[in-house]
Amino acid sequence: MTKIDPVLYPLGEDGLLVEFAPALSMQANAAAIACRDAVSVLGLDGVVEVGSTLKSTFMRFDPAVLSRGRAEAALRDVLGQEDWSKVEAPVARAWRLPSCFDADFAPQLEEFAGLAGRSAADLVDELAATPLRVLALGFAPGMPYLGELPAHWNVPRQSGLTPKVPVGAITAAIRQIVLFAVPSGTGWRQIGQAAWRGFDPDGSGPYLSAGDVLRFDPVGPEAFADHLAAGGGLLEDRL
Repeated sequence: MTKIDPVLYPLGEDGLLVEFAPALSMQANAAAIACRDAVSVLGLDGVVEVGSTLKSTFMRFDPAVLSRGRAEAALRDVLGQEDWSKVEAPVARAWRLPSCFDADFAPQLEEFAGLAGRSAADLVDELAATPLRVLALGFAPGMPYLGELPAHWNVPRQSGLTPKVPVGAITAAIRQIVLFAVPSGTGWRQIGQAAWRGFDPDGSGPYLSAGDVLRFDPVGPEAFADHLAAGGGLLEDRL
């Protein structure tokens, strides 16, 4: 069991940050998500934003409404109510995404598989069988970091940069998957592509949140294209 000792830091004039560990662990991530949810339901006047990262929880407040002292006291009260070494991440929703791992959609799958010491087919089967927690959103709006995968997925990032991966690129490194919400350059290797159009700024479609669970559903190129043509996006899953 990973021992979790949360540390509270001031962050600017209107923020507080709780760090649950100096480095990512699944337990620290579970604590960050659970703390986010616990603070969100307090209903404190003056709280503007509550969010979580890979290993921390952030609270932003309006100092004209909520003093730093009261905000910190409320946060410390939340921290004192749980054993953060044992708390589980609340699972908000479970999703699946039709995804293609054929060569045109997975230009670096074979390379990654070689570095992981597995066959490409075995890696795809393992990924498809593994419901991944949305650890955090970052880099671009709605862009999920997913994990954590077994130890042989602990492949470092590339030393160089891939100039651009498409929306929906499934990229892998350091036991995590990043699902790209925007076209971008990256040092992570692209091992597949999800039939997903990325973040929907008008909020009309389902979206991912830290604590959700996502499973990649392997399909062929034709089914991939059909799902995109139908609008693409997340499908409800039953774990």
